[in-house]
Amino acid sequence: MQRIRLRYTKRGRLRFTSHRDFQRAFERALRRAEVPMAYSAGFTPHPKVSYNNAAPTGVASEAEYLEIAVVREVDVEKLRALLDESLPDGLDVIDAVEARTSGFADRLQASEWLVRLDGVDAATAERATARFLAADEVSVERLTKNGVRTFDARGAVVRLEPFPEGAEGLPPAVSGPTADRPGVGGCAILRLVVRHATPAVRPDDVLSGLRVAADLAPPVPAAVTRLAQGPLDEQAGTVTDPFAPDRDPVPAATPRAAGLEPAGAPDGSA
Repeated sequence: MQRIRLRYTKRGRLRFTSHRDFQRAFERALRRAEVPMAYSAGFTPHPKVSYNNAAPTGVASEAEYLEIAVVREVDVEKLRALLDESLPDGLDVIDAVEARTSGFADRLQASEWLVRLDGVDAATAERATARFLAADEVSVERLTKNGVRTFDARGAVVRLEPFPEGAEGLPPAVSGPTADRPGVGGCAILRLVVRHATPAVRPDDVLSGLRVAADLAPPVPAAVTRLAQGPLDEQAGTVTDPFAPDRDPVPAATPRAAGLEPAGAPDGSA
C-alpha cells in the first residue's frame, strides 16, 4: 500500500466551501480520476483519506493538506495532475509527495496568514500591531458549542507585522479587489504567524485582540488567507515546508510511468 500526501488550495469564492463539502468534492474527484484507492474495512467501507488541520469556512488557503492510501504504486505527479483536473477551479492540488515518513500531523506546528484590512491605512495598522505585541496578554472571547470561552490571543502569536505596500507575490484575494469585496478607503495587509496551540488561536481571534488592545475595528470583514503551515523556525519566526522530509534528495534517474501504473514497471521490451 502506497501513501501519498497532497497540498491543495481554497481560492476565490471556493473559500466558502465547508470542510464537509470539500470532502464530498474530493471523493468525487478520486472516482473521476480512477485512483486505485484503499478502503476501510467493515459494512460501510470508506476511501482511506486523512485530513489535517483544515482552514475555517470563509478563509482562503494556499496550504491545506491531506493524505490518501492507494492499493498499488502510482506516479505521484501524474496522480496530482489528474486530481487537479477533476476538482473545480479554486480547489487546486498544487503539490504531492509519497509519504516516506510518519508523524506528518506533528509537523504542522504553525500557520502563516495574510490578513487584508480594507478601510484601514498602513499607519493605523502599524500602531495597532505594536500595541498588541507590547501586551503580555490579550484576552478575547469566542463563542463555542459549549458557550463563550475566554483565552489569551497574544501568547500564540510568533509574528505580526504590516506587509510592505506594493509587495509582489500576494494571492489575489489579498493583493487586489475582488467581486465580492467592495473597496473601502485604504487597505492594510498584515503578516501573521501563529503557533498551533490549545486552544487554537485563529486570525479572527487576533483581530479581536487588536480591537481589545488597540481599538482597531475595520469597517468591513477582513479577508484572510493562509499562506503556509508546517514546522516552525523559532529563530526566524517563519513556517517551513512540511513535505521536506518526504521529498527525494536526488531526482530519480529512472523513467516514470506515463499513467497510474506502477512506476518503473517493465514494458516487456528486450
